[in-house]
Amino acid sequence: MRTLLTADHVLACEDGRFIEIRSGAVLVDGGTIDWVGPAREAPSEGVDERIDLGHSLLMPGLIDLEGLADIDHLQLDSWRDDDGWAELRWSRVYAESDPVGALSPADRRLMRRYAVAQLALHGITTFMPIASEVHTPWAETHDDLVDVARAAQEFGLRAWLGPSYRSGVPVTEADGSPGVAWDEARGERGLADAVRFLDTLEDWADPLLTGVLAPCRIEHVTEELLRETARVSAERDVLVRVHALQELGEREHFDRVAGTTQLGLLERAGLLGPRLIVAHGVYLDVHPDVHGEDRGELAAIAAAGASIVHCPLANARYAFLLEDLSQYLDAGVNIAMGTDSFPPDLIRAIDHGVQLSKAQHGDLSRGMLAEYVQAATRGGARALRRPDLGRVEAGAAADLVAFALDDVRTGAVEDPLRTLVLAGTARDARFSMVAGRVVLRDGALPGVDLDELRREGQRIFDILRASYADRSAREATPDEIFPPVFPVRR
Repeated sequence: MRTLLTADHVLACEDGRFIEIRSGAVLVDGGTIDWVGPAREAPSEGVDERIDLGHSLLMPGLIDLEGLADIDHLQLDSWRDDDGWAELRWSRVYAESDPVGALSPADRRLMRRYAVAQLALHGITTFMPIASEVHTPWAETHDDLVDVARAAQEFGLRAWLGPSYRSGVPVTEADGSPGVAWDEARGERGLADAVRFLDTLEDWADPLLTGVLAPCRIEHVTEELLRETARVSAERDVLVRVHALQELGEREHFDRVAGTTQLGLLERAGLLGPRLIVAHGVYLDVHPDVHGEDRGELAAIAAAGASIVHCPLANARYAFLLEDLSQYLDAGVNIAMGTDSFPPDLIRAIDHGVQLSKAQHGDLSRGMLAEYVQAATRGGARALRRPDLGRVEAGAAADLVAFALDDVRTGAVEDPLRTLVLAGTARDARFSMVAGRVVLRDGALPGVDLDELRREGQRIFDILRASYADRSAREATPDEIFPPVFPVRR
């Protein structure tokens, strides 16, 4: 199947650099890009389908390495102050009561399908999922990720998948203070389940699905479990994504319990290397709340070949900001991007990152839009060790997305990327394909009842919201835990 795509603007790659082609065309042959250039020079023979995307920007498919795989993450908890977190964590009593989770297996399956559909609707073509463990019996399971994999297959997305696992869960003690309920056996069983999932994907032999190891935040995983994760990663040559350097208190915690820093622990466990993807990576030595100076941590990450997933929109919502992107790039650190929230909108995330860069540099010319776009495409591809992704070039994988620029509310188009980021969102995604298969057409998922999906998503969200009252350390109704912005009259 040979498909010719045309668009007013094409973000292509030439000699390792992005270029814009006005009135451009891309010829897709099977799952690969065969030709890229001006539409007037496009091959005319042997084309099976022509798709004119009109006044749009056709670019590499977006890569989200913190793609949401549930419904409520950040929608509720990002509004809480420090005191409010006590109500959102599990109580110790609940953690030690052998919890069963808030959703039935059928509803968990629906939740995963809803989340993956949202990724597709927002122009993401490749993702590595993250889900909140708040509603689970402990962490994710083999079957949870089978559900994500089935949804990815249904919608045609490319995915790197593995169930999360942890040795401890954050809790609120009876006196309201934070703590951790440890169960190392659960962590070991979780890793075994993750290895079983690697075997499952290997048996499926689906070229769009790749297994990864995904331990939870490093403060909730024992060092021994990290060591075993590193061993399996090396043995199977699979990537590891771990949440680290995400909160300021981490450094003091690891100095106390491990006698080292977060990076020191990752290196000691054998994880700091080219297979490592660090989610967030905010509180390094260069951060003003840590040391405020470069003491070698950026260089260590760069030398190891590890990647960092930068989530500027989620960072802003939780008020912890990476300081700053230019330092990381100048040090040679590979930066990928993630949404880590709902909606999974990488265009809004890029916009937040651009404006933050201006503020941090005190210079309007330092918005770093090009760097953010590259992080959302080529940076993600580099983290995944897939140089055929993240670029529109002959020989690359045919993973593409087109954002419409024809809405009058978008305004006049100057540079298509600047216009999209300033005036648009990922809701402007109108077309996408993965490995040459159309995923999104005219802004919809072919064959999917989006109204029904929305109703089911709302029903499941309401269950999740109500379930916080069952786990809270104090007796409270959901409306007391999540008070409205203004009083509600029912």
